[in-house]
Amino acid sequence: MNIQQIRNATLVVEYAGKRFLIDPMLSEKGSYPPFPNSPRQDQNNPLVSLPTTIDNIIKDIDAVIVTHLHLDHWDDAAKEALPKTIKLFTQNEEDATEIRSAGFQNVEVLQDDTVFEGIHLIKTKGEHGRGEILNLAGQVCGVVFKHPMERTLYVAGDMVWYDAVQEVIDTHKPEIIIVNAGDNQFLEGGSLVMGKDDVYEVYKAAPNAKIIAVHMEAANHWTLSRAELKDFANDKGISSKIFVPEDGESYEF
Repeated sequence: MNIQQIRNATLVVEYAGKRFLIDPMLSEKGSYPPFPNSPRQDQNNPLVSLPTTIDNIIKDIDAVIVTHLHLDHWDDAAKEALPKTIKLFTQNEEDATEIRSAGFQNVEVLQDDTVFEGIHLIKTKGEHGRGEILNLAGQVCGVVFKHPMERTLYVAGDMVWYDAVQEVIDTHKPEIIIVNAGDNQFLEGGSLVMGKDDVYEVYKAAPNAKIIAVHMEAANHWTLSRAELKDFANDKGISSKIFVPEDGESYEF
C-alpha cells in the first residue's frame, strides 16, 4: 500500500491496486472563516495550501470515503471537483442523503462487511471528543481495510482514544494505523481528536504497528504541532513507530 498525506485529514490511499481518497478538503488556503470559539481567530481555514493541484489529487481515484461531513473533511471544492458518478462511501444514511443532494449518484453506507473490488471495508466506531462536546461534534466513523495481499490498515478518523479503539485493534490487529492527532479543541470542551497522550495509548495497544499522525496544523483550532508530537515520540523512545508526515509526503508499506 501507499499512503499519501495531502492536508489535514485528506489522504490518498493506494490499497490492493485501488486508489481511495479519504475526507477530501480541497479548498484554497483561507477560503473559510476560522472555526469559532477556538484559537487563531485571525486565520481563515484552511491554514495552508494544498501540496499539489486538485487534478493531481483526484486523478485515477476509484472511490472516496467521507467519515463525516464537517467542513474540514468534506467541502465545497471537493463537491465541485469530484465526478458525480464516483463511488463514494459514508458513515450513515443521513450523511448519504446529504451527499446525494449535492448530485452524487453512487453513494453507499459503510457496513461491518462492505466489499469494494475485493477489498473489505469495515466501518468502525468513533467518539469525536469526550463528554458534553459529543452532542455538538456529532457522529463519526473510522474504517479498517483488509485484503489478502495487503497489511491490515486502520484509518481511525476524528476521534479520541477510548475503549472502542482498543476493541478495533484487538479484533483486527492492524499493522498500519492512521490517527487524526492535531488535538484540535474549542476554548471549552477539551480534545476533539487525539492528542499526544492518545497517540501513546494507540502505541501501547498496538506496539508493533506503524502509526501515522495526520490532521495537523491545517485548521485554526489545532493545539498539537508536528514538532511537539515528534519530540514526544522521541522522549518516549517510540519515534521508529510514529510517522508524522508533512503535507504531500507519502509512505509505502
